[in-house]
Amino acid sequence: MALLQEAFLFLAAGVVAVPIASRLGLGSVLGYLIAGVIIGPFVFGFVGETEHIMHFAEFGVVMMLFLIGLELQPAVLWQLRKPILGLGGLQVSVTALAVAGIAMLFGLSWQVGVAMGLILSLSSTAIALQILGEKNLMQTEGGKASFAVLLFQDIAVIPIIALLPLLSTSGGGSVKAAEASSTYIDTLPEWQQPLVVIGVIIGLILIGRYLMRPVFRFIAESHLREMFTATALMLVVGTALLMNMVGLSPALGAFIAGVVLANNEYRHELEANIDPFKALLLGLFFMSVGASIDFALLAKHPLIVSLVVLGLISLKFVILWGLAKLFAIQGGYRYWFAFALAQGGEFGFVLLSFSLQNQVLPAELVDILTAAIALSMVLTPVLILLNERLVQPLFEQGEAELHEEPMDEQHNPVIVAGFGRFGQIVARLLLANGFAVTVLDHSATHIERVRRFGFKIFYGDATRDDLLHTAGAAKAKLLVIAVDDRATINKIVEMAKHNFPNLKIYARAYDVVHYHELQRLGVDHIERELFLGSLHLGERVLQELGMRAYQARRKALQFAQHDQETNQRLSDFELGSKKYISISQQARDEVIELLQADRIQRQQQEQDNAWSAEQRAQHDV
Repeated sequence: MALLQEAFLFLAAGVVAVPIASRLGLGSVLGYLIAGVIIGPFVFGFVGETEHIMHFAEFGVVMMLFLIGLELQPAVLWQLRKPILGLGGLQVSVTALAVAGIAMLFGLSWQVGVAMGLILSLSSTAIALQILGEKNLMQTEGGKASFAVLLFQDIAVIPIIALLPLLSTSGGGSVKAAEASSTYIDTLPEWQQPLVVIGVIIGLILIGRYLMRPVFRFIAESHLREMFTATALMLVVGTALLMNMVGLSPALGAFIAGVVLANNEYRHELEANIDPFKALLLGLFFMSVGASIDFALLAKHPLIVSLVVLGLISLKFVILWGLAKLFAIQGGYRYWFAFALAQGGEFGFVLLSFSLQNQVLPAELVDILTAAIALSMVLTPVLILLNERLVQPLFEQGEAELHEEPMDEQHNPVIVAGFGRFGQIVARLLLANGFAVTVLDHSATHIERVRRFGFKIFYGDATRDDLLHTAGAAKAKLLVIAVDDRATINKIVEMAKHNFPNLKIYARAYDVVHYHELQRLGVDHIERELFLGSLHLGERVLQELGMRAYQARRKALQFAQHDQETNQRLSDFELGSKKYISISQQARDEVIELLQADRIQRQQQEQDNAWSAEQRAQHDV
């Protein structure tokens, strides 16, 4: 009964506070946090101990990372390896060293300083990604950099947990850790533990890649939507349990599972079924954070807690801003990145409890740091508001008008998404031949520059189905996707295919690999962005080397035709498979033989023509 009462109070507080906060422009995250503070044990006391609720609500973070993984194909994740390892690794290392140095200046031991630094280097994945997602910033420089750092932090939790007992000042940390451990692998010899972890991860990848597709197909054939929902939840819960058994982060395991299923044809159905649970649990998590703030401790040590909170936010902001500049994150995105990650993280609560259990940090310091992390999380939406209203206008003066600019429903036959170098040529050719075009672009500064030349172009994110509907996708004939990011192109294609099945899609491919990805997504026509330009340049080089113009053109056309046929053959096989590599090697040899045979045939014809001419000359004599 008590559990039902607490659930009702949390839901009621969220239903009341979040819409009010959203109407005031404060955002949903701050609304949830304020609701938690109000009903928490230190204000009105409607709910008591919130630790058990927070453990349950943390599953929202697990679901969020699973959904993020579904949006990231392995090839895209591989492209992010440099910011994940470079930017993420530097952020954790530099922050940990800086906090440790400051702690030692205040007379704390180096062990305590290092433990504090590692714990406070983490940021809130839940808050940062929720805010960036609400602001439609996940595909920007700042959003991608934030995601890379947060992913590294989630991975770093595992070695941090292993390292903390070694920093115990009592000498009994490792024993306590062993006593407190409840994971399966801790009962195994040390040499077997990493093998089990690697085996579990490989098993998770193999199951997701080969077993889940027939399982989803079997569930889908039942035509019972609730069973698909149950299967999706079972998958996420099972992955989290498996990761717990081997001592890994459930959030990391869910992310890996999402990445493995990113190419699955049931991905959209998984997203649609899990997203409501993720949103509800995240809201519960944010309210639990607000309710956990110990105002009695704040009243007892107001100056110390305030200095720790301000010091933490200021230090992390300076470090993040400096790293953003080092990694060439431009303009306003640098501030989005720094403001979004300048707080403590939810894993900090877990690590502080673990540190207390293993006698790494004293109880009074743990209480102060817990309150400081919670307050820094509460202050993050406020900092985001200050950034949005005071800092961003300095960099993107025209963006505010573009966000508010109304777009009447369009009725043009062609929609062009992306008006960079590629999209401009397509749109200009269509306009020059009398065809009306609706153009969308997501760069405010680029739109302002292009509009000076008289082009009518709308600001908007073409991955949003409501925006494409307003652009006239339901009645248009063609959607030309000319954006310069392969992940965004794929997302637009999937969304458009799902919501506007009658719309033909012509898309720009980044390379051959992306060409095959778009083929599998069902794009009607694909153009590799550099292929024709490279082919024409090669044709001119052949002419410069002495080949006649018509011969060079024929060679180029033969090469292009063979390349197209090869791509059609390769589209049936997985990238990197033995068959794919074999056909690629065979095609390379074939095109050489084809062009050489053509050259020999042309030489023979020229000799025959020359011999015929000589015979005619003798006959005339």
